[in-house]
Amino acid sequence: MRAVSPRGAQVFFRMLGSLPLLEGRWRPPARGGGLLARFVERSVAPPHHRRVRQAFLVALGGIYFIAFTSLGRQVLGLHGSRGILPVKDLLDSPRLAALGRERYLKVPTVFWRDASDTALVRGIRAGQVLSLAVMLGLAPQASLAALWALYQSYVSVGREFLSFQWDALLLEMGLLAVLTAPAGLRPGAGLREPTALEVFAWRMLVFRLYLGSGLSKIQSGDRTWRELTACDVYYETAPLPTRAGWAAHQLPRRVQRYSTLSVLALETVFPFLVFAPRPLRLLAFWLLSGLQGVIFATGNYGFFNVQSLALGLWLLDDAALGRVLPAPPPARPRALWRTAVAMLAVAPPLALGALDILGRFDRPRRMPRWLEWLERRARPLRAVNGYGLFAVMTVRRPEISLEGSVDGRTWREYPFRYKVGALDEAPRQVAPHQPRLDWQMWFAALGSPPAWLLALIVRLLEGSPEVERLFAGNPFPEQPPRFIRAVLYDYRMTDRETRRRTGAWWARERTGRYLPSLSLAPPGATYRLEWAAEA
Repeated sequence: MRAVSPRGAQVFFRMLGSLPLLEGRWRPPARGGGLLARFVERSVAPPHHRRVRQAFLVALGGIYFIAFTSLGRQVLGLHGSRGILPVKDLLDSPRLAALGRERYLKVPTVFWRDASDTALVRGIRAGQVLSLAVMLGLAPQASLAALWALYQSYVSVGREFLSFQWDALLLEMGLLAVLTAPAGLRPGAGLREPTALEVFAWRMLVFRLYLGSGLSKIQSGDRTWRELTACDVYYETAPLPTRAGWAAHQLPRRVQRYSTLSVLALETVFPFLVFAPRPLRLLAFWLLSGLQGVIFATGNYGFFNVQSLALGLWLLDDAALGRVLPAPPPARPRALWRTAVAMLAVAPPLALGALDILGRFDRPRRMPRWLEWLERRARPLRAVNGYGLFAVMTVRRPEISLEGSVDGRTWREYPFRYKVGALDEAPRQVAPHQPRLDWQMWFAALGSPPAWLLALIVRLLEGSPEVERLFAGNPFPEQPPRFIRAVLYDYRMTDRETRRRTGAWWARERTGRYLPSLSLAPPGATYRLEWAAEA
């Protein structure tokens, strides 16, 4: 993590320390003041947030349910004993064994005890049950703590397939929710208001999420963002496009440039309204929610857009939700010791989050030892993360086609469920489901073959049914193929005229081999895979 200048940190923490003192202290003028007084009263007077917290926790429980359900459809194919990257192989690796007890801190997971296929499936079921409990308001604090630990367990051993920013964001949201959720078996909206520091911590996360994405685009020096041409290629090169994305790609270039400029403005200017008076904060809520709606319609980014929309609830207050949720009973006053405990709980993630943002502006400098220790311990837990999607745009769309053959002459393609493939197949709306293999195939096409792709080919040559179910179909139902190769194509979206005339959504051109023909070596051979000459 990049350190910040002592002066910048002092200014921030001085502002941070003053926040709890504002809680409940402001009083509107008794009379007079006119329009300005009413504006100040609505903007500065501390509002209530119990309904906001309750609505957010219900939404968070739903997001956890989506995440576990989505992962459950793929977990054995990805990480089971006959999956692409088995969990057991990772946990039994000599590299982790050499760490001794430190390995439990480096890889925090409940699967150290049991990494069998049964345990992986049971973990998914437990996650679904706990998610429903949070949605129903049953012991939310305890249920959220168990959910966070369980999802952390999958992410810690998931390697590439659970390395997406929304996985890290869910863990950060989940941990902060544990620290701010009301205690009790059925607390409803809670007996006490969230402290000002807790509300600030949530708004700080919203701020970091959007501003981090905007700054990463600007600081990357990417030409498409600098010249406002990013949206010219965005819809065509998105990992998993949608029909709406295909339609948006047909818009005039002037509209695309305006869209690019709007994205940069929404991610670099409007995040500061998160800390603005109430009317401006509500404006930021609607604008940022609209941005997420457009992204959801034009691309499949798992449950990321749902997460972002749920986080936006913290820009509201109970008055804004008055027509949606009933008013809770009057809140009990918060004792001083409860406020102090709440402050101590959210202070560490808030401090690390502030350093993440400040570190994007200041030069690297030495951090205090306690901050270095805190950052080092928090890193494996993904308690605080940096965000920045699409800092560099891809201007072409390479796609990998996996093809199998029995005789080395006739090749049949493995059809993916959601990845771009057949030219006449319309892009699908799959979010909030996260097809993790399809996503990683998009990343693999942008570089050299990753190790997991070779492991995937091994499983297909072995005929692993768990891995085969990750695909839309099995072109070799009777026996596994003897050879598998990877071919690289360059895809482009068709225009409206071509679509009407041919029915094709895509046009493609073969650019070469990504991997030559591979086959399993005979038993006892030194290498698992061997190159095979193509006919």
